[in-house]
Amino acid sequence: IVLFLLAASDLVVGVSNDAVNFLNSAIGSKAAPFRVIMIIASIGVLVGATFSSGMMEVARKGIFHPQFFYFDEIMVIFVAVMVTDILLLDAFNTFGMPTSTTVSIVFELLGAAVGVSIIKMYSDPDALQISQYINSSKALAIISGILLSVGIAFVVGALVQYVTRLILTFRYEKNLKYFGAIWGAIAITAITYFILIKGAKGASFMSDELKESIKTNTWQIIGFSLLGWFLLLQILSWITKFNILRLIVLVGTFALAMAFAGNDLVNFIGVPLAGFESYKLWINSGGTEATQFAMDGLAGSVKTPSLYLLIAGIIMVITLWTSKKARTVTETEINLARQDAGYERFSSTGLSRTIVRATRNMSQFFNDLMPENLQKKLEKRFKHDTKQTGPKTPLSPVNPHFDMVRASVNLTVASILISFATSLKLPLSTTYVTFMVAMGTSLSDRAWGRDSAVYRITGVFSVIGGWFLTAIIAFAASLTISVLLYYGHIYALGALIALIIYIVYRTRIVHKKVVAKTHEEKVGIDEFTGEDIANIANHTFVQNLKKIVVEYDRAIKGLDQENLKELRKAQKNVEKMTSKTKYLKNNISIIVERIKLNAEDTAYYFVQVLDYMREALHSISFLINPAFEHVNNNHKPLVESQIKEMQELKQQMTGIINLIVANMESGEFNTQEKIEMLQEKYLESIDSFQKYQIKRVKAGEVGTRNTILYLNFLSELKNLILHVVNMYKSQRDFVNYKNNNVSG
Repeated sequence: IVLFLLAASDLVVGVSNDAVNFLNSAIGSKAAPFRVIMIIASIGVLVGATFSSGMMEVARKGIFHPQFFYFDEIMVIFVAVMVTDILLLDAFNTFGMPTSTTVSIVFELLGAAVGVSIIKMYSDPDALQISQYINSSKALAIISGILLSVGIAFVVGALVQYVTRLILTFRYEKNLKYFGAIWGAIAITAITYFILIKGAKGASFMSDELKESIKTNTWQIIGFSLLGWFLLLQILSWITKFNILRLIVLVGTFALAMAFAGNDLVNFIGVPLAGFESYKLWINSGGTEATQFAMDGLAGSVKTPSLYLLIAGIIMVITLWTSKKARTVTETEINLARQDAGYERFSSTGLSRTIVRATRNMSQFFNDLMPENLQKKLEKRFKHDTKQTGPKTPLSPVNPHFDMVRASVNLTVASILISFATSLKLPLSTTYVTFMVAMGTSLSDRAWGRDSAVYRITGVFSVIGGWFLTAIIAFAASLTISVLLYYGHIYALGALIALIIYIVYRTRIVHKKVVAKTHEEKVGIDEFTGEDIANIANHTFVQNLKKIVVEYDRAIKGLDQENLKELRKAQKNVEKMTSKTKYLKNNISIIVERIKLNAEDTAYYFVQVLDYMREALHSISFLINPAFEHVNNNHKPLVESQIKEMQELKQQMTGIINLIVANMESGEFNTQEKIEMLQEKYLESIDSFQKYQIKRVKAGEVGTRNTILYLNFLSELKNLILHVVNMYKSQRDFVNYKNNNVSG
């Protein structure tokens, strides 16, 4: 019962992680509306689920020899695997990192089997050696295949993309008239071959006669498919403005979703089905004790009922539509493969810098050997018409992250590799393959330019490092849990289920907060358009100024009353504002591109205003954080005279900011002299209060901690008002320039 409940949960967390494998290309290229992409992927998952019967043997006998374990030991292994898998995959999903469900299940089975084997060896004098319990040759072949697939997928993806781009170029609309039909026919035929012909071996609904017929007529199917698709696509391209690449991307999405379900379903329900099969064997044993019933029956070949596969497919489809974590993981891979520049999630490392430097040197070496005319011709084939990756379409008002040429290569190559592995009953990692194919194609497409290469490479290594971390954690955790279950029995099982519920609940809250924060930042940048950027910027900065006054007032009260809760709230609110402004700054190139091309000065003024806003937020942040630390460390509170001085500064600062806000909201910047006069008075007050503080120090009224905090306060308040007034002046120039252009 617990195994089947865990199976449903594992399907949810597994699909949330693996949806990136078949969604990233279609979503990244914006080949169709999101709903259409999801419907096609859902159908592919349902069909693919019924093709996975042959893979289920991996869970039963792929990693260990079941005939050497008793029924109670087998159930401990299977439950330990499922508990570990849910906890591990949910953690990766929460932080938006794609990991390999195949790697996790393989190392979990290995860890749990090793754990129970060690127990048997130490408790049973007649126990075998650990090498006899573990199917080391099969496990090694699976692990080697997974690791080898990383390099193969990257190289094949890079080579195919390079040749394809060389033929079609980035200005592929013209070349598609000549090569589109043949490229589409080859791609769809290849997908058909490996999905239908190779994948049919594991289909639970096909009779042996039908499988044999498909195998016998393989070349006829390939020939008719190639000719038929070529003629159909060529005729459509002549008669209509049919987009062949869009068809390839959508067919590829279906194929890869199908390949994913066919190969990866074993990762989620293979273990529970093996457990159920074990249970049936034990029930039919005639009352043999669970501790004495050997599991020889699992070593044979067992066909998985289509109904179970179909139910699993339905759960996967529901998860695909409802899981927010699936979209977070998808965004990580799309951002690492995107063609355009912008904010990079990952930072630079010494290793990534070394690789980029070495690659540049090697590239320069080959360029020196290559004739100059050939270099120019190659450069011409890879030249973009614009800075953008592709034209906006009615389907997508925002530019795609990469074009449909690359998306079609991603899907075609990945589905072929995965389906071929499935035909060999080798549980290849779909995540490894699709991710590395996507990285290979983005490299060939020169998406990793000098401004982004070090960050993208760091991201790739981070994901790959996560895979190795998955293997280590999966093995160790599964081994530990198997020992706990073996000795703790039903009590340990109850505690582990409670732990799963608690952790999944907590990670859902964490993920919800992360998504909300990211969404708020993205909504902020999506608001900026070339037509009304001045008004939107004006509104954004006015809201920030109002919040600065509120949070400064909250900081004073928190410091005066030694209220950590208020200070922490002020910290979080300022951090949210700072994060959003930082996001705008990091994506400044996108905003500038949305400003009209003949308004370079407008962009200049906007960048200035944004810089001053960021500096003002830094000042309020550097003011609140020390206040929080002061109270949190239980230092002596500020004296009454200091609080009064801060209140006076607050009133003066509020007066200045309110006047600035009124100007910005009305659009009439006609009180600059008054603002500068109030600013001068405010700065004089700060100078006076600094002198008062020196007198308090000399009189012994305050200590060192108090002095450091208070002088820091005064310094940051001075910086704050200087940045705010400068921001006002830049915003004035920004609006005036825009108005003059409109009137002119």
